[in-house]
This record gives sequence, structure tokens and C-alpha cells, in this order.
Amino acid sequence: MSQKEIWYETLHSNFGQYFTVENVLYHDKTEHQDLIIFENTELGRIMALDGVVQTTERDEFIYHEMMAHVPLFAHGQAKKVLIIGGGDGGMLREVCRHHYLDNITMVEIDAGVVEFCRQYLPNHNAGAYDDPRFKLVIDDGVSFVKTTSEKFDVIISDCTDPAGPGEGLFTSEFYEGCARCLNEGGVFVAQNGVCFLQQDEAVNSHKKLSRYFADSSFYQAAVPTYYGGIMTFAWATQDSALRQVPLITLQQRFESAAIACRYYTPAIHAGSFALPQYLLNALSGNQ
Repeated sequence: MSQKEIWYETLHSNFGQYFTVENVLYHDKTEHQDLIIFENTELGRIMALDGVVQTTERDEFIYHEMMAHVPLFAHGQAKKVLIIGGGDGGMLREVCRHHYLDNITMVEIDAGVVEFCRQYLPNHNAGAYDDPRFKLVIDDGVSFVKTTSEKFDVIISDCTDPAGPGEGLFTSEFYEGCARCLNEGGVFVAQNGVCFLQQDEAVNSHKKLSRYFADSSFYQAAVPTYYGGIMTFAWATQDSALRQVPLITLQQRFESAAIACRYYTPAIHAGSFALPQYLLNALSGNQ
């Protein structure tokens, strides 16, 4: 690509967003997908897979803080965490900030994503790959949760959209596997798209998760480069009380952890489970 070339995202067929390209740092096909990392004046370094933006340096903290801290502070006593996907290292960075955790496993299908993000997006992992509690497994997430003998307190599915390598992470088989390898009182969360534009994804995930979890819902955050409204995160557990942890308890846990966040607060955590009526209607079948 030449200087100042325009890069167009291809997530939606009839509309989208574009980015000016200051400099292409890497562009090639990995074993599983097309990967590009380029620099943009407003958003810093941007990574896209198969034509879809996955993360930008400027706003990644919103996504990663909400996916990591909401389940961990809701649980309150987690010791073992499983991250599915997350090859850019941002999710691992936020999870590692919880110093009371004993074990953090990340299962990533594409070793190339990990390798190139460590080189070209070092601020995302911020040294987390060197955490002694961390173990990297290169494997398909569906296969891992179906066959592992390990149990986890929190599972975070930091997946791409349900196409290509990420498609399996939205299936009943995957959700069943996650339910199987969660400890009692465990929590599963997953990226579930921008619900205004990808409503069917949320509805389908909710139906499938409800088969294996007593309590399934969503929480939300607005991430600018995931345009079109709020991003929804799937939430599933056998313990419905974890979705309604009192604000005072969240505040105590947050203060005890002494984690400085740029987006997450206990109040945002509590409010993030309030969903717009159009999504509630869709989930209840009253569209």
C-alpha cells in the first residue's frame, strides 16, 4: 500500500468505515486468515483479520477492560481463567492485572496472530506474555473445551465475528464445552457483536447458551471502532446472583485489587447489564 492509501472495512455489505493508512507494518496471510497491521493518525496501530477491524491502539482499552473485569469482579474469588482467542494480548494484559489469580491459560488457533501482535502491537500485551502464571496453547477453542480435563472459574471468549476461524466459537458444541469445564459458580463471557446491526447473532447465542446455563444474558459497552451502537458481550453462568452483585461489593473488590482503569468502574459494571428495549424484545421473541 502507498502512503495515505484508504483501507475499507468489509464487515457489512451495504455500508462501512474507512481508515487512512499512514504506514503498513505487516500484511500477509497466516495459516488461517489474512492479517494486516497498519498505522492511522487518529487511532494508532490497527489490526484487521479478513477485512474486519479487530483492535485499535486508541480504543482497545474499553473492550478489554469490560470483557476482563466484569466477570472477574462479579465472581470475586476466581483462581483459574481461560481466554479463548485474544492473540493480540490485550485481554491477557487486563486479566494479568488481577494478582490473586493462580493460573491463566490462553487458547489461540492462530500462532501467527500471537507472533505478529507481539512484534507490532507491543502495547496491547504490555509484557503480559511473560507473566509466570500464563500458559499459551495453540489449538482450536472448540476442541480444547470439549477435551480438556481442566476446570476454570472464568472463561473469556475473545473471538472474531462468526465467520472463518471464529465461526465455531458461536456454536452449541462450544457453549456446551465451556459449561462442562467451568467450576461451580463460574462465569462465561464472549464478544457478541454490535446488537443493532448484528441482532441475529445475539438472539442465536442467547438461545444456545440458555440450553447449558441457568442464567444467560448480555452486558454492553460502546467501543467507537465497533460502530453502530453498543457492543454486546454474552454472559452465562449457573448462578444468577453473579449478574446482580451489589455496587458496594463491586466497589470493595475494585479498591482491593487496586487496578487503575480508563473505562471500567464499579458503577459502569452495574449499569452495563441494562439493555435497550429493542434487544430485550428480540431476545424474548417480541420483535
